[in-house]
Formats: sequence, C-alpha cells, structure tokens
Amino acid sequence: MRKLRIARNVFLVLFVAWLGFIGFMYYEMCRPPAQFAAFMAKMPMIVMLAGPFETMWNSARGGTLHPGDLAPDFHLKTRDGKSEVSLASFRGSRPVVLIFGSYT
Repeated sequence: MRKLRIARNVFLVLFVAWLGFIGFMYYEMCRPPAQFAAFMAKMPMIVMLAGPFETMWNSARGGTLHPGDLAPDFHLKTRDGKSEVSLASFRGSRPVVLIFGSYT
C-alpha cells in the first residue's frame, strides 16, 4: 500500500511538471518568431517528443483572422527601396492580391 501511494505521488509530481512544461512551451510559441527560434535553438530535439507540439503550434500561430475579415494594414518598401507602400492606401480604390510563398 505504501509503495502504491509513493508511486501515485511520483506520478502526480511528474504530471504537474509536464503540464508546467507544456504551458511554458505554449507561452514561448506565442512569442514573436525570432524569439521563439532563439529559444528553440537551445532546446534538444528530443523535447519535441514530450508534448503535442503540432497542435500547440497550430493554436499559438493560428491567428485571429476569419474569412471576410479585413486584412491588417502593413507597410512595405518598394523594390527600389526609395519609398513605402501600405495596404490601407489601396483600400477602396482597387483590388489587391496578396501572395504568400517561400522560395527557399
């Protein structure tokens, strides 16, 4: 009976520690990408097996936009780098197509 109680207490302590770790990782995932990348650079890859990281990542980085919402305003430099363009400057005057891609 005493061994069962010790095993239960050890399990509870490990489970609470795991929940704390998962909560901390979720907090880190919600930070800006550069800060999260710097944090994960110091983390061993085996840590990725310790929790539901894909689910947490999708939740942390899912965003708050829904179909039909206005796109958030942003400012970009033109290709020549001499001026700046914002999305708000096109709003209501002409259609804008945003293309997201990666060429790595």
